Parts: sequence; structure tokens; C-alpha cells
Amino acid sequence: MSDPIRVWLAVAYAAPFRVGGWAFVRRDAAGLAGLAAGERRLSGGRAPLLALAAALKDLPKGAEVELVTSDAGVAATPRILAPQPGEEPPTEDLDLWAQLSTALKERGVRIVREAPQPGRPLAFAAAWAEQARERAKNGPFAFAIPKPNLARSGA
Repeated sequence: MSDPIRVWLAVAYAAPFRVGGWAFVRRDAAGLAGLAAGERRLSGGRAPLLALAAALKDLPKGAEVELVTSDAGVAATPRILAPQPGEEPPTEDLDLWAQLSTALKERGVRIVREAPQPGRPLAFAAAWAEQARERAKNGPFAFAIPKPNLARSGA
């Protein structure tokens, strides 16, 4: 059995401006990769969904993935997709919920929630997510985190 793909995902959302940014660092057999992105005019509930969809987008089907995040919305996604009796399923952002349902079924994703610690990949992703949130005030964007920067991520 091969090592799982590791993904560190951070989300930064500013409610007064309805703008969100996210970033992830991914370590797999090919090495390190990362992305920072953001959008404006979105709800606080949509930002984590967009972030998780972006982090899982290019992963191969059947891959074992360990995703580390501090975001409560990202961490709650599997539970929300499998509601218990008496719990209501999502009624908003159904496009993203459908996309995430498929992505999570096609991959073995284990989500671990932890606080960012200085010098660790989650703190690195959190810093990029905050920058992405600020840049998103000018409109939606996505760009790869440069390899020299990723080398300092602690991953």
C-alpha cells in the first residue's frame, strides 16, 4: 500500500465583504504542489465548499487522501453529506454538494481537523489563504503557488 496523498487546506473568509480565499499544499508521489484562489460575493458556507472542491479536483480516483484543515465547514462536509435521521440535507449550493459527494465517493478521503502551527504546512496554507482573500476583493482568481515558496512550506 502506498503512502496517502497529504493535503493541507486553509480557508479565509471576510463576512463584511463576502469575500473568501483558500489555499492548499499537496504532497504526493510527484512532489509538492499548491494553489491559492478566491472569489467575492459568496456566502460563508460556500467558501469552504469551493476550497474542498479545488483541493480534490485533480486527484486520481481511488486515491487515499489525508486532508488536514482547521476549517469547521470543510471538516463537517462528510457528515453533512450523510445526514443522520432527523437532520436536514443541504438546501443551498447544491451544485457544489453534488460535486463533493462524487469526489469523496471516488477517493478515500480522511479529514483531520487541527490548528495551524508555525512552520507547518497548514500555517503556510493559512497565510496564502489570507492573501488570496484580500486579492479576491478585486474578483475571482486562481494561481499555482510557486515551487520555491512551496519548498518553505514544511511539507
